[in-house]
Amino acid sequence: MKNNLFSHKLMEDNISTKHLSAITKFIKKKPILTNNVKVKEFEKKWSSWLGVKYSVFVNSGSSANLLSIAYLKSKYQKGEIIVPTLTWSSDIASILHNNFKPVFVDINLNNLAISLENLKRKINKNTVAIFLTHILGLNGLTSEIIKLVKNKKIILLEDCCESHGAKFNSKKIGTYGLISNFSFYYAHHMTTIEGGMICTNSKEVYEICRMLRSHGMVRETTSPKIKKYYVKKYPDLNSQFIFSLPSYNVRSTEINAVLGIEQIKELNKNIKKRNANFIHFLKKLDKEKFYTKFNLNGQSNYAFIIIFNKNYRNIKFRKKFEKILNKKKIEFRRGTSGGGNQMRQPYVRNSLKFNEKDFRKFSNTEIVHHYGYYIGNFPGLSKNKINKLTDVLNNI
Repeated sequence: MKNNLFSHKLMEDNISTKHLSAITKFIKKKPILTNNVKVKEFEKKWSSWLGVKYSVFVNSGSSANLLSIAYLKSKYQKGEIIVPTLTWSSDIASILHNNFKPVFVDINLNNLAISLENLKRKINKNTVAIFLTHILGLNGLTSEIIKLVKNKKIILLEDCCESHGAKFNSKKIGTYGLISNFSFYYAHHMTTIEGGMICTNSKEVYEICRMLRSHGMVRETTSPKIKKYYVKKYPDLNSQFIFSLPSYNVRSTEINAVLGIEQIKELNKNIKKRNANFIHFLKKLDKEKFYTKFNLNGQSNYAFIIIFNKNYRNIKFRKKFEKILNKKKIEFRRGTSGGGNQMRQPYVRNSLKFNEKDFRKFSNTEIVHHYGYYIGNFPGLSKNKINKLTDVLNNI
C-alpha cells in the first residue's frame, strides 16, 4: 500500500449545495437575521424530533451546558455535581463558573460513560445533580442509573452533544433527564455551523433558560405569570428592560436556524449510515490489538472509536500508531472526547489541586486518555474506504 494512497478527515460533506441554497433563498427575502421566527420554527421541529415539550436554541453546545447549570444555580446556591472524568471541558467549566463543586467518577470501557459502581460511592447529601455524558454516540444510561437518581431525588442532566438520536430502551436519550444538551457544531451528526439546544419537559426550565439566553430579560419569557410577577414587584423599572438573573447573550441567528431546519430532514437517514459504518469498522478491526466490545444497543455513532488492548498499551506502540496515521494523512484525536481525562487539564488541576496520584485512580479514563482515539465517520463514507482504513490500522 502506497503511503499517499488516501487521506481521511474527521468530517466531509456535512453542508451540501442544497443546504446553502436554502440559506441564500431565505436571505434574499431580506428578513430579520437575529433570533426570530426561524429560530422558533427550528426549536419546534427539534422538540418534535427528539420527543420533548420544549427546546431553546443557543449559539453552541457549550452555551447549552452553561445555561443548564445556570438554571441549577438559580435554584440551589451550592452543592456538588457528579461528572465523568471523560467528557467535554464545558460541562465541568459550567459547573465551576456557577460555583458548584465537580465530583469526578470513572467510566466503563464498553460505553465510555459513568460507571454505576463509581457513581454510587460518590453520591452524598450534598449531591445536587449528575451530569451524564453520552460519548461519541454510545448510550450512557442504564435502568440502575435512572432508578438511582429517582430514589435519591437527584437531578439528571444529559450531555448528548455527540449522540443525536441514540436511544435507551427504544426511547431517545435527551428525554430522560430534567435537561439535555445538544451541539450542532460543524462535525456533528447535523450542523448549524455553530449552535446548540437545551431540551426539557419542564415549563419552568424552559422559561428560565429563555431568559438566561438573552441577558436574563423578563420579556423573553412566554409566561404571562412570570412577566406579571416581575412587573408588579419592580414597578420602578421599564417592563421591557427587567433583568431577572445575572446572565449572558448566547442567542443564535435565523441563518443558523434555517440550516438546522434543512439538516434535520436528513438526520434519521444519516444516523443509519453512521451506525452501519461503525459496525463494519469494528467487524474489520483487529480484535487482538484493538478493543471492540462496545455496547452498541441504541447507538448513534459519531466517530470510529479506537482503544488499544492491554498488550499494546505502551508508548512505543502509540508513537508508531500516530506516526503511521500522520503519514497516511488520517486525521485523529487522541483521548477521544475532550482529549481524555479532564482532571489533567490546567483549568481543573490548577484550581482543584489534583496530581498524578489522583489521576491514576480513574483507571478506565486513563486507558482512554493515553491509548484511546477517534477518527472520522460520516454518511458518505464507503465500505471500501473503511476497509482501507482498517487495513492501515491492523498492519501497524
